[in-house]
Amino acid sequence: MALAAEGSDRPVTAPALIVMLIGAATLGTAYLSQYVGGLEPCPLCLYQRWPWWGAVAIAALALVPALPTKAQRLLVLLGGLVLLGGAGLAFYHAGVEYKWWPGPSTCGVGTIPASFAEMQKSMNKPIVACDTPAWTLFGVSMAGYNGLMSLATGLFAVRAATRGAV
Repeated sequence: MALAAEGSDRPVTAPALIVMLIGAATLGTAYLSQYVGGLEPCPLCLYQRWPWWGAVAIAALALVPALPTKAQRLLVLLGGLVLLGGAGLAFYHAGVEYKWWPGPSTCGVGTIPASFAEMQKSMNKPIVACDTPAWTLFGVSMAGYNGLMSLATGLFAVRAATRGAV
């Protein structure tokens, strides 16, 4: 995964912009689903947003015009790796929803720590279990779609950073 591969002198402005746009669309979908669609997120759903925020911020840094191309590439690579980690988290969550393995103890309605439960009550929001998908399409939950989107965008960013701008 050398950064000095073919095309390494070309900036990765377009891939950074693409990562930002996909990230904004993904986060926008999550927030619209929550605040307009009424789909309350579980703790794992909320954690899955963090890699997207990180990747968007890192991609924005990569767009700073004064940065050398090598620094841009490192940032795009880092953003891609963050998204690949996010894909792992999303696929883990999907596995919890499909009952392939148990989720963390903080995800069951009866096992949520008092502090989290109190926070939810104070916000007048229901406590949401991680093992029940809030929404599915063609048998795939939002966590599953997030995993696919994170994987595809992460691989795209890593490829753009290591092989030359696409």
